[in-house]
Amino acid sequence: MTQGVGTLTAEQALNSLDGMTADLEPIQLSEYQARIKKAQALMQANGIDAMYVNAGTNLTYFTGLQWYASERLVGAIVPAQGDVTLIAPAFEVGSLTQAMVVPLNTLLWDEHESPYDHFVQFLQTQGLTEGKLALDESCSYSIIANLEERYPAAKMVDAKVITAACRMQKSEAELALIQRAMDMTLAVHRATAAMLHEGISASEVRAFIDEAHRRVGASGSFFCIVLFGQGTSYPHGVNYEQHLQKNDWVLIDTGCKLHGYHSDITRTYAFGEATHEQKTFWQYEQQLQLAAFNAAANGRACEEVDDAVRDELANIGLKDNYQLPGVPHRTGHGIGMDLHEWPYLVGGDKTLLAPGMCFSNEPMVIQPDKFGVRLEDHFYMSEQGPVWFTEPSRSLENPFNLDD
Repeated sequence: MTQGVGTLTAEQALNSLDGMTADLEPIQLSEYQARIKKAQALMQANGIDAMYVNAGTNLTYFTGLQWYASERLVGAIVPAQGDVTLIAPAFEVGSLTQAMVVPLNTLLWDEHESPYDHFVQFLQTQGLTEGKLALDESCSYSIIANLEERYPAAKMVDAKVITAACRMQKSEAELALIQRAMDMTLAVHRATAAMLHEGISASEVRAFIDEAHRRVGASGSFFCIVLFGQGTSYPHGVNYEQHLQKNDWVLIDTGCKLHGYHSDITRTYAFGEATHEQKTFWQYEQQLQLAAFNAAANGRACEEVDDAVRDELANIGLKDNYQLPGVPHRTGHGIGMDLHEWPYLVGGDKTLLAPGMCFSNEPMVIQPDKFGVRLEDHFYMSEQGPVWFTEPSRSLENPFNLDD
């Protein structure tokens, strides 16, 4: 049996976990204020007079206000200079005010009114209707269409040039939160492997992982993929129940959130004995993951990291053009307040690597209709180059790097 697999009962495995978050604090007011200042400097540099960030991740990133996107317009208007203004339904002002981290001016609209009329009238009073208005890339078409009726569409631009530029490079506080979230999920992975037993269902494993994440201090799993046998050849899962059998191939991909920041780790291993082909592909995956890590250097384009994986695929005799058998998807994605965010380690992404950027490294190699191998760890770019958040699996026999 693989080291660390099938050694404990579910109760014993859960009891091996302790809270891991007591010493960490969420992002502080001063950092939110610095983010707004950086956004405004970028707006000035790009000739943008105002930016609208919609309810959701970008609103939280810049103001600390956590609010959900819905059919009612809630968001923040950020001018290139001056204070940020929250536009929101008047009846929600109490809830919104108590949820604020950064103090915001308010522009309120009643249920029978058009928030878009208020929005454009506000821009007019601030002298902001002659320049460019940057819109959050997460805005629904309804928001854009309503603004187009009232504002010169030719002057609307994508706010990604501001939001992505701010969020791609993480601060020390953000890196610390991501690091701890990764540590938590790795502990959950180890506990999960320990409680596996023949006959257990994938849904039972998912339920265990959710509870295990709660034990280490998260609110549960943000997502969870559990695959056995042939099911591992489907990157994002199957729609039927699975039960673990002797010598099954196991792939578990899961993560949580800590103060708004994500973890995301995948391990693949054998529940019993692996076939020669599985062992070979597991080694391929390890080589590909290392090739990506070694290719990451400040100043290189993101696509060059993916290119290194394609070159290694060609060297080992697999398809190198996103086809099977090979790696059908990108090498990795950015991570932070969103599970997948810019930039991406994929062909065509010419973003230059820079300190503070964080990425998954998961060039999943698939033998179609048989099995897949995904080893997913994340790294961040330091001033000196890439640094792992979690140590990759050292071997198929010891995928969790347990001490002998």
